[in-house]
Amino acid sequence: MFTQNFFIRILDLEDGWVVKSVDTDFSKEEISIQIVCLSKQVEDTQTGELCNIYDHAPARKWRHLDTMQYKTYITCELPRIITSEGKVKTVQPNWASGYERHTFLFEHAVIDLLKASKNQSKTAQLMRCGFNVVNRIMHLSTQRGMARRNYSALVFDQLSIDEKSFKKGHEYITVLSHPGSGCILDVEEDRTKEACKSLFNRTLTEVQLGQVTSVSMDMWPAYINSAEELLPNAAITHNRFHLMMYLNKAIDQVRRREVKQHEELKHTRYPLLKNSENLTEKQRIKFEAITGANYEVSKAWQVRENFKALFSCGKLFAWTLYNKWTADSKSRKIKEIDKVVETFNNHVSGVVNALIMNLSNAMADRLNGKIQELKTKGKGYRTFANFRSAILFFHGGLNLYPL
Repeated sequence: MFTQNFFIRILDLEDGWVVKSVDTDFSKEEISIQIVCLSKQVEDTQTGELCNIYDHAPARKWRHLDTMQYKTYITCELPRIITSEGKVKTVQPNWASGYERHTFLFEHAVIDLLKASKNQSKTAQLMRCGFNVVNRIMHLSTQRGMARRNYSALVFDQLSIDEKSFKKGHEYITVLSHPGSGCILDVEEDRTKEACKSLFNRTLTEVQLGQVTSVSMDMWPAYINSAEELLPNAAITHNRFHLMMYLNKAIDQVRRREVKQHEELKHTRYPLLKNSENLTEKQRIKFEAITGANYEVSKAWQVRENFKALFSCGKLFAWTLYNKWTADSKSRKIKEIDKVVETFNNHVSGVVNALIMNLSNAMADRLNGKIQELKTKGKGYRTFANFRSAILFFHGGLNLYPL
């Protein structure tokens, strides 16, 4: 049988608060702990004023951590005080917020388990509570973490901005992250110029926007236009991964076109697109046979390798080497490659910056993969609010826990 003294000790109640009774329902495996305040005066936590107790609020019930296999609940009629100004306030206990229906320790455990499982349904099952309880705790802790985060004095010299699909169809979110810390700063629904500008303005101050020296992104016009308008001192750097993606797509398009005349090019997609050091022995044999022949796809592959060699070429030679690569690529007269070169030339400043600067969306792409993991484990998110809270909960670098 659990005793009042046992729970007085483990609940660490403040002076004047005692456990009045402990009721155990063995059939339901539940414990109900009733707490009362015996003091006649209680301190107003906001002002520090010692106030008389006016009356008591109706009884409230909070879910607490399980005691062995028994679900445990705390009930209390919270005292209401009257201040010197004549205002009546409900006293907040030290074990929970008076506005919630779970204790701080229960919330702490849910946050730990949710961070480990990354799945709200599984967390609710293990904590033996409803999904809505876990979902609310995730929202509350994210809001608390965002309110505690003070970035106003920090300098964000480098930023990354990327898109992520939200639902089926063409529904996207925009993710703003900081490569230096590997944290997501915030998320905005949609990928329009208005959404991007709102994300910048909500996350950073006007001074901080002026301190950004470089921002990594893909070639989406809304992102480029927003950065040019709001980040006056930032060099736009197009993501190396996306640049290579354009070239890889062109190589595969050439292969698909040529395979109709050259059956030996069948099943060569991966040998051509993978890095040579990652090829299996079978893929290496195919790769060497293709690159040694006079196929257009072999020439397209060489164009990609020549471009890769330009990375980290140095500011002094970047423009010269890029122009040479452009001329060489066009001389091969491959229509798919010509289209990529034209795309690069339309965004030439950002492309050359990608060759010079040690900045890419690699961290943003890793975060993108982690966001996809959240979607997969959570089996999708119906609302943007839920999706945003989940992203910031797991990858916002926030202080989530209650006091």
